[in-house]
Amino acid sequence: MAFPPHGALSATLLIAAAMSLPLARTPAHAETVLLHDAVASLSTDTESRAGYRRSSFRHWVDADRDSCNTRGEVLIDEATSPPQISTKCALTGGRWHSYYDDVTVEQASELDVDHVVPLAEAWDSGASTWTATQRQAYANDLIHPDHLVAVTARSNRQKADQDPSQWLPIEPVRCRYIAEWTAIKTRWELTVDAAEKDTLTSIAATCPNVPLEIAPLP
Repeated sequence: MAFPPHGALSATLLIAAAMSLPLARTPAHAETVLLHDAVASLSTDTESRAGYRRSSFRHWVDADRDSCNTRGEVLIDEATSPPQISTKCALTGGRWHSYYDDVTVEQASELDVDHVVPLAEAWDSGASTWTATQRQAYANDLIHPDHLVAVTARSNRQKADQDPSQWLPIEPVRCRYIAEWTAIKTRWELTVDAAEKDTLTSIAATCPNVPLEIAPLP
């Protein structure tokens, strides 16, 4: 089963050539862990959304001060046909593939940049104890290329802040999705609830046991 491409910096998942996915740039000093082992190693705990506010995660920021904030950087990186970039990172033209629903998009304004593991889910799973700086780093993570993904606004609204036990993308890309989800939870040392763990375990058992590259935290 092959995972579809994910843009120029396609990802932290190093999939063998036999799986038909081009290798991505691997973050320096990344740790490699196999998908099945990573899922098994996720810590299970109850979740609490008490005190959550989206504003607790400052985004989108322009960390390198090049006039393109995090959203713009993701849109530029993931374009399958590059857009023109004008003043203040305004994007015109271009083309994108929304992998959640296998839709081609030709207007940047029709895309959402989604946190694969939503901000509210991160809060429930451990981010409530983080500093504001840590939450900003999570909300704008460009080091781990699968952390953020450009998808149709419709699919992002359907997903909302649900975990894989509540929402999944279309069938052909579910292995890719749960691998990305697991890599992010592993990297940021976030917990999973019981239903989430069961779903990840069940789906992973049907997927290739791919190596995940877990970059160091900022």
